[in-house]
Amino acid sequence: MTPAPASPLDAFLHAIPKLELHCHLFGTVRHDSFAALNRRAGRPLADEEIEGFYTRGEKPVGVLRVLRALDAWLVRVPDDLHRLTFEYLEDAAAHNVRYAEFFWNPTGTVRDSGIAYRSAQEAIVRAIHDAKDEFGITGRLIAAIDREASPEAAVEMVGWVTANLCEEVIGIGIDYREVDRPPELFQEAYRDARRAGLKTTAHAGEFGMPWTNVRTALDVLQVDRIDHGYTVVDQPEFARECAERGVLFTVVPTNSYYLRTLPPERWALDHPIRRMPGLGLRIHPNTDDPTLHKVTPTQAWGMMVRDFGFGLDDLRGFMHNGLDGAWIDDTTRREWRVQWSAEFDALRAQLPQDQITSED
Repeated sequence: MTPAPASPLDAFLHAIPKLELHCHLFGTVRHDSFAALNRRAGRPLADEEIEGFYTRGEKPVGVLRVLRALDAWLVRVPDDLHRLTFEYLEDAAAHNVRYAEFFWNPTGTVRDSGIAYRSAQEAIVRAIHDAKDEFGITGRLIAAIDREASPEAAVEMVGWVTANLCEEVIGIGIDYREVDRPPELFQEAYRDARRAGLKTTAHAGEFGMPWTNVRTALDVLQVDRIDHGYTVVDQPEFARECAERGVLFTVVPTNSYYLRTLPPERWALDHPIRRMPGLGLRIHPNTDDPTLHKVTPTQAWGMMVRDFGFGLDDLRGFMHNGLDGAWIDDTTRREWRVQWSAEFDALRAQLPQDQITSED
């Protein structure tokens, strides 16, 4: 059950219509579900490892072993993927997320979990339908390349997707460790995806990696949008080009790289997210890995106000950016823009004046 909002601003942030374009399925797993899967597998993870996954301090540290354990030991049948997907969409809908595009890495599921691609996809799609019926949320799946695997594995994965095309699987992305895994390694996989009519996105410029990774993702991989992309601020001329091209950046207020590398008193002041709109860049806030980052959609939007100093006019613009960058049909986009704008404005009109920041 979602706790009652702590203030009128929190109530506003909770109630505004939202979409998510950048969220990883395995980063959404509920504590009880993770523990249950671990018990069923004979506890390959120590209980304290799982507890640490959910109780990290202010400066997040790497937890890839725990994430990788889901594929390696814990997820074993299609119904496990159904459970995780349904629970994520239920949790998102509780924060008035109306539409969610979320990532899943098929390579690990097929190679490590031993679940055939078609069976895995069918289970996730079934959960998408069940969540729509139960909670009214629309879910769409992005099959993500594991950039720590080989370029050949990426091509293979895209082949699975294109051989099993369906309405609910709308595109591909790429995630995991960006260091030493530049976007150009995966050019063939992206070419195959585009030829099949799939939308494309890529994590780039996330772990302090150079802004040129963003340029490569846009110009070589020819992606439709960028996930993270923070180092674009290091090259203002290229940032202006991105602004002119209308590139959407799906940003993450809780991005762990900057929480780790910037001092606590400076991280929010020096975080690139704060600078991106001033360069004309279109951004939209997302949770990325909500249970891993200990954040909800409401809190992610709240951080844009409380930590980065954006006003309500900015939030309205970010909402529009998300709608413009979502992989939905234009009729739906226009309808939602009118409807959601009216809801946002009505909720804003109810806010006490002292809850509205000076930018407004």
